[in-house]
Amino acid sequence: MTREAGRDEGLDQRVVLLVAGAADLAVSAVGSALGAVRGLLRRSDAAELAAEAEHELTARGRLVLDRYAAPPPAHLELLARHVVARRASDDA
Repeated sequence: MTREAGRDEGLDQRVVLLVAGAADLAVSAVGSALGAVRGLLRRSDAAELAAEAEHELTARGRLVLDRYAAPPPAHLELLARHVVARRASDDA
């Protein structure tokens, strides 16, 4: 019984340590992000930087939508195009 209680206590302690470590990491990351935002707001070219970021995000959004939103062409349609192209090259 003592051994099982020790294991549970060790597991509980490990969980608490993991949660505390994760919380510390999150607070550190938020602090770093806020520092970066403050630094960006102090820049004289903040408006130009924001416009460039908007342009870049728009371009990335287009790429994502093109990659995932457009359905791929039908397999038979691709085969038919291949046959037509081959026939055209054989006739030439």
